[in-house]
Amino acid sequence: MTLPDPLLLASRYARSVLVAGLAAGIALPALAQALSGWIPEMVVVLLFLGALRLSPTDLRALRTDLPRAAWYVLVSQLVLPLVVLAAAFALGATQSPVTLALVLLACAPPIVSSPNIAAIMRLNVPTAMQLMVLGSVLLPVTVLPVFWLMPTLGSAEQVLGATLRLVLTILLAGGGALILRRGALSGIRPRTTQRIDGLSVLALAVFVIALMASVSDAIANTPATFIFWLVIAFGANFGTQIAMLLRGRDPISGARALVAGNRNVSLFFVALPPDVTAPLLVFLGCYQLPMLLTPILLARLYRR
Repeated sequence: MTLPDPLLLASRYARSVLVAGLAAGIALPALAQALSGWIPEMVVVLLFLGALRLSPTDLRALRTDLPRAAWYVLVSQLVLPLVVLAAAFALGATQSPVTLALVLLACAPPIVSSPNIAAIMRLNVPTAMQLMVLGSVLLPVTVLPVFWLMPTLGSAEQVLGATLRLVLTILLAGGGALILRRGALSGIRPRTTQRIDGLSVLALAVFVIALMASVSDAIANTPATFIFWLVIAFGANFGTQIAMLLRGRDPISGARALVAGNRNVSLFFVALPPDVTAPLLVFLGCYQLPMLLTPILLARLYRR
């Protein structure tokens, strides 16, 4: 009797695996706490696996309507956070953790699993992949002006250091994966790609468990703080997706709405110092809920 391949199973039942990770993180706070110290390293692993999945065919498809896609990325990752920051300056709220969370969220590229979620929801996968890759590649360019204007991020040297760490992370993890894919893994079969997907799902599930440490602590000790950040997370994520869906009129609107609301804000936890990111750990944990629940709670809206 042949045993089922666990990576293929994880790929096939990705949604269930991620929900199980979410439940395990809340139900097993000791495990979540033990894993929480590895969050930056997990972000790098997820970025590597996401880039490793990109075949030469995928990369060639990224050139389709490239100027339009690049313009969309610049608007969503540069103009939008500057608008949020301008509103914070007008309200005198630049030092607020909520402002920092929303600005970083608006700066962030789409999550690495955007193409996978688009496939689950039967949206335009090439568009989701194109915007995810372009968003990650252009991130060092789009993020520097925003970081420079954020008073909570420190001096110019600190801002430049954070940006350089971000660039190195993307180059080493993403670039290294692409080189490996074009070399030793250039001729892999679709079944191997499915295994990479399964490994990515399992890594993301472990990552979600680690993020739930701060959420479990907030639920137990400061439930009002948990509810506050949960509302912010759902409002920012679902609100952006719904707004984009309502104004969309073409076949790729669904994929654009998906990537607009689901951003890889965890990437900044590699580049920014812990004293800056520590207050946002509860938000980052809460933000996983709308991300993982998008295919379930917004499926009917996307079909319409």
